Amino acid sequence: MTARSELEIKLELPPTSVGRLKKIPLLHALKAPKRATEVSVYFDTDKHKLRKNGLMLRVRRIGKRYVQTIKANGTAGLFERSEWESEITDGEPDLSLVRNTPLKPLMNGKLCRQLKPMFATRVNRTVYALAKRAHVIELAIDRGKIDTGVNSLPLCELELELKRGNEADLFSVARELVHVLPARLALKSKSERGYELIDEELGAPVRAGPIDLTVCASTRDGFKMIGGACLKQVIDNEPAIIKGDPEGVHQMRVGLRRLRAAMSLFSALLHDPQTSAIKTELKWLAGELAPAREIEVLMNRVVKPLEKKGDVRRNGLPALLRELAEKRKAALERVQNTIASTRFRALTLEVAAWLETGHWMKPEDDLVRSRGEVTIQGFAADQLGRRWRKVRKKGKALAQLDAPNRHKLRIQVKKLRYAAEFFGDLFKGKQMSQRRKKFVAALEHLQDGLGDLNDITVDENLITTTGLRRQRPNPKRAFAAGLLTGREDANLDAAMAAATEGYAAFVEIKPFWQ
Repeated sequence: MTARSELEIKLELPPTSVGRLKKIPLLHALKAPKRATEVSVYFDTDKHKLRKNGLMLRVRRIGKRYVQTIKANGTAGLFERSEWESEITDGEPDLSLVRNTPLKPLMNGKLCRQLKPMFATRVNRTVYALAKRAHVIELAIDRGKIDTGVNSLPLCELELELKRGNEADLFSVARELVHVLPARLALKSKSERGYELIDEELGAPVRAGPIDLTVCASTRDGFKMIGGACLKQVIDNEPAIIKGDPEGVHQMRVGLRRLRAAMSLFSALLHDPQTSAIKTELKWLAGELAPAREIEVLMNRVVKPLEKKGDVRRNGLPALLRELAEKRKAALERVQNTIASTRFRALTLEVAAWLETGHWMKPEDDLVRSRGEVTIQGFAADQLGRRWRKVRKKGKALAQLDAPNRHKLRIQVKKLRYAAEFFGDLFKGKQMSQRRKKFVAALEHLQDGLGDLNDITVDENLITTTGLRRQRPNPKRAFAAGLLTGREDANLDAAMAAATEGYAAFVEIKPFWQ
C-alpha cells in the first residue's frame, strides 16, 4: 500500500454559490475540468475503534475502479494527513494490504469480523488543475451527500490539494476564493461529519480536543499543533452558533481564549508584524463574542433561579427581565452576524495560514530561531514553573485584592490551567499523571471561585446599565435592578470563600512537571 502525505484545504460553500465559480478570473483560462461520480464507503466497528485511534478506512468507487484508503490524523499541522492508498478488486476492504500502515497494530480476528460500513458519501466531483510555473494545485468541487442509511447530510465544498509548490501558494488560492465567494474554512473531514451524523451530534457545541505532543517535538512545532487545535475548536463551533445555541458561543470563546493564551505562552517565538495583526483581529473577535456570553451567564445565574421560584412579578421586574431578554437576543444575533461576515471568514483563514506558513516559522533573528528549536518538554517545564510561581505569589493577597486585580489573577490562573492541559501528556508516568490530575482539579476549583467573583461584578454592571440607563430612571425599574444586584451581592462572601479555599488547596499540590 502506497504511503503519501496529503496537503489540502477544504472550504464549505452554499450550493447556491457554485455557479459564481465560473465567473472567477482564476478559472477563466483553464482547460475543461474533469468530472466524475464517486461513491465512498467508510468502515469501522460499532464502537468506532478506528475513529478513536485517529484512523479512517475508506473504499472509494470511481467508475469501475475501487481504491482503498487509510488515513491517520496528522501531527504536522491542520492540513496535512498521512494516507496509504491502493487499488483493490471490489468494494470490500482488502485487509491484507494494511501491513505497513497504522491500522496494522489494531488488526486481529475480532476487529476483522466487526468491521462494517458506517456511512457513505455520494459525490459529483469537478476537478480543475491550477498550474503555474511555481505550483500545481488541484481544485475539486464536490456536491453530493453523506448518507448513513437513516439520515443524510448535503455536501458542497471546495478542496484545494497541493500537487507541487509550497503551502503559501495553496493559501494564496484559498484567499482568492474566500474573497469572491461566501466560502468558509472547514476543518472537519467528511468522515468526521459522517460520525456526527451517526451520533446525532450535527451542530452540537464542540469542546477542546486532545493535543498529542511528543517530547522530541520542537517548541516551534509544539505551538503549531496547539494553535491548530485551538483554531479547530473556534471553527467547529460555527454550526452551533448558527443554530442559536448559546453553548456554541461559550465553546468558541473558550477556543479563542485558549489560542490567545497559547500565543502568550509562546510569546518568545512571536515577534513580527504579521503576528501583531493576527492579535488585533483576535481581540476584535473576542469583543464580538463577550456580550453574548456575559448576558447568558447573567440569565442563568440570576434570572433563571427567580423564574424557577416564580419570583418575577415584583414591581419593575417584568419590564427589566423583558429588556434583559431582548438584550440577550440581540447579543446572540450579533455573534451570528459576526461569524457570517467576510471579516470572520478571512480571519479564520489568515490564522490558519499564519500557523502553517507565518513569518514566525522562519525568523531572521538567531535568538528567536534558537528558542523555537529547543525541545517542547524543556520549554513546557519552564513555562509551567514560571506561571505557577506567579499564581502562588499573587494569590497570597487574594482577600485584599479589588475586583480588577482579582480579574488579573483569574487570567493568570486560566493561562496556567491551559498550559497544564496543553503540556500534560509530555510528563508521563503514574506519579506525574496523578499529580497532574490533582493540579488541574485544584486550578479548576480556584478558577471557579475567581470566576464567580468576576461574574458577580459583570452581572451587577449589566443589571445596573440595563435598569438605570434611561435619562429619567423609573423608580420601579431602579428597585428591580437593586433587587437583582442585591441577590448577587449576597453571593459575594460564598464566592470569596470558594476562591480562598481553592487557593489553599492549590498551594498544597506538588508540581507534576518536576
